[in-house]
Amino acid sequence: MSLFDKLIVWSIPFVPKPIVGYFSRNYIAGSTLDDAIRVIKDLNEKSIMATMDLLGEEVKEKSQSLEAVEQYLKMLQEISNNNLDSNVSLKPTHMGLNLDKQFCYENIRRIVAKAKELNNFVRIDMEDHTTTDATIKMYLDLKKEFDGHVGTVIQSYMRRTSNDIDKLIRENANLRLCKGIYVEPENVAFKKMPEINRNYNLNLDKLLEAQCYTGIATHDEQLVEHAMQTIERLDLDKSKYEFQMLLGVTEDLRNRILEKGHRLRVYVPYGKDWYHYSTRRLKENPRMARMVVQKIFGFN
Repeated sequence: MSLFDKLIVWSIPFVPKPIVGYFSRNYIAGSTLDDAIRVIKDLNEKSIMATMDLLGEEVKEKSQSLEAVEQYLKMLQEISNNNLDSNVSLKPTHMGLNLDKQFCYENIRRIVAKAKELNNFVRIDMEDHTTTDATIKMYLDLKKEFDGHVGTVIQSYMRRTSNDIDKLIRENANLRLCKGIYVEPENVAFKKMPEINRNYNLNLDKLLEAQCYTGIATHDEQLVEHAMQTIERLDLDKSKYEFQMLLGVTEDLRNRILEKGHRLRVYVPYGKDWYHYSTRRLKENPRMARMVVQKIFGFN
């Protein structure tokens, strides 16, 4: 990390909340479920699918997880009531992973059971490397009972990813493949972008060739182009994959993906934890923080 990046990370807690809110407003639907529903309706009108996420992670009390579970059950019901083209994404630490693994599993199971009842789907997000084994195990256990209604995430910057994917392919896993955002030790994660991108392409090809349903989650034009070439080479049906992007990010690329006839899903986060989410993400990713500072002060 450069000295400039360190200074940016150090200064983030001193940025006034209204300024953080101003720059995060395009990336977060709002603080309420109604806000998220409004944004998803707009996306659906543009033939864009969505995945809804309630902001929150690393809870300190079980009561916080139980409140989140109720909100997710309501989210799924409202998706059905409003006939939205959307599923949901959740974080294991929001469901209590760091408090009690069995408690977390039962919480996620309740949500996945509701998704099955409503013919919907739950994506279990991947967090830092300390949660990887538990997340994969929970996913595979839930898949046995709710196949077709649950999936998880794999991060290309993790050194273990190729081995994990080899295992998950044998289970015909439903995966979102992303680069990864958490700050990880060098012994568990690639640090150089060429290595991360190479690992992304290698593992994306593995998944698509095995015809595992894959969410191709990236805003990198070169990775998107590689994915499109692989899809064309394999003559893949559109039911076997989708592209995925964050709300408010690289919308020109999003539109080009749609124009080429590919399916696209946008990640729509909402909740009262928007400030902590925004500042935490900036601190975890100095490159992103630098981009925000450059946008504020208008320099490159």
